[in-house]
Amino acid sequence: MRIIPAIDIIDGKCVRLSKGDYATKKIYSENPLEVAKEFVAHGIDFLHLVDLDGARSSHIVNYKILEQLATQTALKIDFGGGLKSDEDLHIAFESGANQITGGSIAVKDEETFTHWLSTYGNNKIILGADAKNEKIAVSGWQEESTIDLIPFIANYQQQGVTYVICTDISKDGMLEGPSFALYQRILEECGASEIHLIASGGVSDIDELPKLAEIGCEGAIIGKAIYENKISLKQLENYILNAH
Repeated sequence: MRIIPAIDIIDGKCVRLSKGDYATKKIYSENPLEVAKEFVAHGIDFLHLVDLDGARSSHIVNYKILEQLATQTALKIDFGGGLKSDEDLHIAFESGANQITGGSIAVKDEETFTHWLSTYGNNKIILGADAKNEKIAVSGWQEESTIDLIPFIANYQQQGVTYVICTDISKDGMLEGPSFALYQRILEECGASEIHLIASGGVSDIDELPKLAEIGCEGAIIGKAIYENKISLKQLENYILNAH
């Protein structure tokens, strides 16, 4: 299972929110590049980079930071937040994104999202399935929809999606543990061999990682637990070494 630390960006700074609420913003570093280099120093290969300014303004904003991290580290970066147009996507990939995550766009503009899938291929495009009470949420989680989570994922699977990041918003930033039962159900209903499910939200303890791996998650995104020292980078380094 891939370990994928998260860096969320507002105003060029590394921040975390709780349950996607911008009013809960906490700044952890003024320098995302330093944070990314720390990850690399501990054997981490992947990064989940979220443009929170982009999510709020519905177009890519912090692509310069993406470019900086992509050119100055060897991290494979998946980038999301506010990607709405072909131009946004072009900028993200030009700036060094390995993969992009589309969340709101997949809900509000299926045609554009499926066009991206066919243009770039399903290894490059991740479906962002963020849910509250198992209903899909959009626009930086400011809006809840009436769309059920699992049928939403299954529908896009039929259109070629293989990578899915699923965040249970009620868990995000709360350090209360991930939604094991929900992930297990997604994998059972969507076919564990058919889908690369990346768990996101709530990871708070190193012992939760083997459980996510056992369920069949392909990756785990870890955010606040790192910044609040609930999980040390040394622990993650050891986990990665032992998993190989």
